[in-house]
Order: sequence, then C-alpha cells, then structure tokens
Amino acid sequence: MAQITSHHEGRFLSLREINDWEFVTRANATGVVGIFAFTTDQQVILVEQYRRPVKSRVLEICAGLIGDEEDFANESITDCASRELIEETGFTAGKMSPLLNSPTAAGMTDEMTYFFLAEGCVKTGKGGGIGGEDIITHLVNLEDLSHFMKTKEQAGVLVDSKIHACLGAFHLLGQANAPK
Repeated sequence: MAQITSHHEGRFLSLREINDWEFVTRANATGVVGIFAFTTDQQVILVEQYRRPVKSRVLEICAGLIGDEEDFANESITDCASRELIEETGFTAGKMSPLLNSPTAAGMTDEMTYFFLAEGCVKTGKGGGIGGEDIITHLVNLEDLSHFMKTKEQAGVLVDSKIHACLGAFHLLGQANAPK
C-alpha cells in the first residue's frame, strides 16, 4: 500500500501526495451532489454564479457539498441534493432519482460527484444560495438549451461540463426516465 504524504492542511482543502502524484482532498466534505432539474413545465433549471478560481461567471447545474455543515453531517446524499436544490434555486423536486456517479476530477482529487435527476420541480422558496453566493437561476426549455449555452459562452460566461455530462446521461437513459 502506497504511503500518503500530507503537504498542507487547509480549512477546506488538503494537499496530499502518493508516489510523486499530488492531489487534493476536501477537509470539510465527503463528496458533491449535482442536480439536473426540470420544472413541472419541462424547463431545465440551471444556476449561474461567479467562481473565483476561474475569475468568471459560470453556468452550472445546481450542486453542493455533502457533509460540509455540522447541522447536515448525517443527512443522506439524496436529502443533501434536495436541500441544495432549494437553497440555490428555491425549487423543490417532486421526485429525486440517482442519475450517475463520477469522479469530479480524477487526476486532481479523490472526490466523487453524485448526480440526481430532479423531476416535477416547483418554486417554493427564494433560492439564490447562502453566505453571499449570489446565484442567478435560469429556466430553459430542453430544446433551447444548446442555443442558450452558446449565447452564454459568447457573453463570456463559462459553461460547466457537468451540464453536458447530465445531458448525456439523460439521453442515454432515454425517455424511460424523462421528466413527467
């Protein structure tokens, strides 16, 4: 078994090394949830926010950390996804189903992202995030999503690859799991 060397312990991230390969782990969370959400009117719910590491606004699916707050340390991954959807967008899902699981960035971190399909979402709260996240919610018809993303890119907004991953998984699953 390879020895793990710890180079730095930060408040949120830790820098580690195994056999000359540096990577990071989250010091304050056990993973990530990502939510590919649809309203009852079949619109995709996306969020946009400024991300400091890339110095740009980014168009994303709703997402959040698992177990990053003491009050939610023992919540299930599905409950975390439901909570994050409400916090960021103000929408509550009628149904929350697992979509896929994937390493977040396998060459950089051991973190896993657990993706969910949220169906029948209805507005029940304000959204916008917590702690000054300044999240903008976008509702986009699925057939207009490609054009919407291109328009955002042309305006200088980065488009997160998790949108494409969820679209691919959604289409691979076919209409059996299409929002109803």
